[in-house]
This record gives sequence, structure tokens and C-alpha cells, in this order.
Amino acid sequence: MSDFSVPPVALAAPTAPTLANRLAMRERPTGTPLLRQEWSDLLFMHWAVPAKLLQPHLPPRLQIDTHDGMAWLAIVPFRMSKVRTRVSPPVPGASEFLELNVRTYVHLDGVPGVWFFSLDATTPLAVWVARTVFNLPYLRATMHMESPTAQLRQFRAERTHSGVAPAAFRATWNIMAPMPPAEPGSLAFFLTERYCLYTSNKAQTKLYRGRVAHAPWPLFTANVLHYESSLIESQGLPTPAGAPLLHAGGPVSVELWPMQRV
Repeated sequence: MSDFSVPPVALAAPTAPTLANRLAMRERPTGTPLLRQEWSDLLFMHWAVPAKLLQPHLPPRLQIDTHDGMAWLAIVPFRMSKVRTRVSPPVPGASEFLELNVRTYVHLDGVPGVWFFSLDATTPLAVWVARTVFNLPYLRATMHMESPTAQLRQFRAERTHSGVAPAAFRATWNIMAPMPPAEPGSLAFFLTERYCLYTSNKAQTKLYRGRVAHAPWPLFTANVLHYESSLIESQGLPTPAGAPLLHAGGPVSVELWPMQRV
């Protein structure tokens, strides 16, 4: 039977993660992953925010993860490709699509991970599978990404999912110089070295954790030429102040294991 548990050291801390907990999450889980895919053309847009603003939006038991006392809220547009299960090749029409998420960082019993406020995607089948199988808040949207040059990316999205708050996003950015690998304990490491995700049922009475595995992100400096968004505000969150901290990233090959109740 496959072992989808977190590494033993990650269970040692009862509250906030230690650096040892964070490094342990890099270990690939045993067994066969449920899904494989590739993430590329990614832009991390991060804002530092007080933890007290985000904590009320989380399910019970989950705690905001902080770096130097601050929580971080992110918008992340990217391209997903080569999506396939452990037993099948890529499915035509569902193996490549654009995605856009709003996220923050959390922990449970010392295990750090990602909490998604929303995930917009262009493929209805992917949205249905993610909502049904993974309990993730995926939403349908129209999106377009263009690459006029090797360094320039233009991304636009508009949410089309019925019954939820409308939202739109536009950004143009340049991919700049390669960055050295994120140093353990650094802010870049805290923001990008995430190998676990959390989700809950709609009533937030059940909590689930899923593992992911990939090589550390190849990161680049980035420069945003234009940006406008209502994604964060559509979640009932205040507009973050100031310019975002930027990193471009990818590609990475990713493996995902089934969600487990915790």
C-alpha cells in the first residue's frame, strides 16, 4: 500500500513549522502518485499582510504560516500541461490549460502548506475533477496567455463560473535574470518551497491534506509592466497595499498524491 503520510520529522512540531519540518517536505512520498503534470510560465505576485486579516478566512485548526511575523497573500498565473493520471496518457482537451490562483500559506501540527482561496482554470473537465475529487475551489474562467518575446508574458482572465463573485485579472511581465536556488530559511524559500496543500469541505468541518513533489523552483527576477485584478477582492479580502514581491518560475514536473483527511 502507498504511504501518503508526511515525513516523520514534519510531525515533530505541534505548532509552527521548524526549518527541519520545511526541509523534510522536500522528500518525495512513497508509492505511485495519482497525477503528473508540468507547471510553466509562472508568476508569483506576493504581498505581505497582517496574519489577523487572513486567519478568520481559514477553517478551524489551520493556522496562518508567517515569515518574520508577516503572512503572505499571492496571485499566481501559470500554464499547466502534460496532465495525466498514473495509468493513462494525457487526455486531449484536458491535458493543457491556464490556471490562476489566489493563495496563502498555512500549517497544521507543524506541517507547512498552501491554502487556496480560489483557483480559476480554463478547462471545464479539470474544474469538475478538482472540485469533485480534491475538494479544491476551482472555478471556470476564460484566459489567454501570449508570449510576444522569449521574456515577455501577457495574461488576461475573466471568471465565468456561475453563482460566485465575478473577478478579472490582467498582467504583463518580463522574465529577467535567473536567481540562485532559494536558500533554506530565506523569504524566497518560504514562499516557493511548498510541497503540501490543504483544503476542506464546503462547511469547513472536514480538513484534507495532499502532498506534491517536484524539484525546487527555478526562479527568475521579474518586472510587471501592467497589472489589474479583482481576484483578491472577490474573496472578501482587502486590497493589499504596495507593490508585490515578484518571482517568475518554471518549468517544473510535478507529481500529486491523493488528498487525505487530517
